[in-house]
Amino acid sequence: MSQLIYKIVPEPLWREAERNRRFTGAPIDVADGFIHFSTAGQARETAAKHFAGQTGLLLVAVDDARLGDALKYEVSRGGALFPHLYGPLDLNAVVWVQPLPLGTDGRHQFPTLEAE
Repeated sequence: MSQLIYKIVPEPLWREAERNRRFTGAPIDVADGFIHFSTAGQARETAAKHFAGQTGLLLVAVDDARLGDALKYEVSRGGALFPHLYGPLDLNAVVWVQPLPLGTDGRHQFPTLEAE
C-alpha cells in the first residue's frame, strides 16, 4: 500500500531539480548518503528541528510506492522509522509541491497531509 512521504526543500534547490528532472538531495542528504524524507506524522517536527525560521521552502509530496527498493524505512529520531531514499529522486514519483511559509507564530504552515 502506498503512502505519501514528504521532503522539505529550499525552493532554488528544487527548481534546479525540476530543470534536471531528478533530485539528488540537499547537502545533508549527500553527506549522509541518502535522501531524508518524513511521513505525514513526522514532517512538522522535522521542520521545527531542521528548518526553524527558514523561509523560501517547499514541501514536496512523493508517492513512496513509486520509489521501489531504493526506499528504506529506518530507525532514526526517537526510534521512529523514517523513509530514506538511497539514490536520486525521480520526479515522476512527485505528487505535488507546495510552498511551506512561516506563520506569524514563526512556525511553518503546513497544508493538510495525507495520513495525519
